[in-house]
Amino acid sequence: MAQPSESSANSAACEGYDDIKWDQIEFGIVPTDFMYIMKCSEGEKFCDGSIIPYGKIELSPSAGILNYGQGLFEGLKAYRTEDGRIVLFRPEENAQRMKIGAERMCMPSPTINQFVNAVKQTVVSNKRWVPSVGQGSLYIRPLLMGTGSVLGLTPTTEYTFLIFTTPVVKSYHKGPLNLVVKDGLYRAVSGCGGTGGIKSITNYSPAYKAANEAKAEGFSDVLYLDSATGKFIEEVSTCNIFLVKGNAISTPKAEGTILPGITRKSIIDIAVDLGYQVEERAIPVEELLQADEVFCTGTAVVVNPVFSVTYNNTKAKYKTGSGTVSQKMYETLVGIQTGHIDDTKGWTVQIN
Repeated sequence: MAQPSESSANSAACEGYDDIKWDQIEFGIVPTDFMYIMKCSEGEKFCDGSIIPYGKIELSPSAGILNYGQGLFEGLKAYRTEDGRIVLFRPEENAQRMKIGAERMCMPSPTINQFVNAVKQTVVSNKRWVPSVGQGSLYIRPLLMGTGSVLGLTPTTEYTFLIFTTPVVKSYHKGPLNLVVKDGLYRAVSGCGGTGGIKSITNYSPAYKAANEAKAEGFSDVLYLDSATGKFIEEVSTCNIFLVKGNAISTPKAEGTILPGITRKSIIDIAVDLGYQVEERAIPVEELLQADEVFCTGTAVVVNPVFSVTYNNTKAKYKTGSGTVSQKMYETLVGIQTGHIDDTKGWTVQIN
């Protein structure tokens, strides 16, 4: 692929915003103009990445990511603020989480500065794809992949860091969630020895079976229990979960099996600031059924209320809508991300 000049990338980024039919974009992949790529070999460090036209990449059939799943991904968003700026939300947290995951998967990783700068370059090159405030966001997908050839259970010799983007103007879920707890299918091995606490690419496809079954039965998604005892709630397929009882907000503790979500972390801080008692702890499924409210958090779902949870023959229903804690959390978080509420924590990073 030919590498575009900086001026041509910036020119393309400035053109065509008004031509995009935002109301026709569904939740899914919409190819944008450019992506970012950076490579390194075993024993070296990442350096000198570049912006290239969005398109297919070439991989050896013997690449480590294809044969042994040696790969990680991240997810974050760029937002337009009310005064027209484009900002990122806590990108250094994604960079740090990737570094932790890379160590677990025996891969080199970009430095935090490299990661954040690469994300900025990618967004600037695709800035015409960032929707207007209140209309959506630009989803950013960084990938870290073992792309060298390998035969045998050993780390590969070449690694690729790649970032692509897609606009999202529709919600990941349509309305409040109806979750089901399924026994016998688990998303992570209990304890700290597995990969449930990192964004390994191998964590997600095992959830397809349970999620497909749940959707066929009329549910939105699956709430998983711990694999050791089957008594404690852990995560939904792609998001963290919180329950509200009175002034107390509880969420499962992120210890090895649960992904330490960046939205999760932010909501905990916001809830404390708003005067709620927040606990990270083991939560029996029976306690969840007695909650006043339940909601999920994540980059894709943002803050999504839960209408019901079905466990065995019990279906618990929860408060949703105006005046709820989840609505307050959503409005506060999105307000910070879009500049409607002052960012007193330094969470947003301006890129233009």
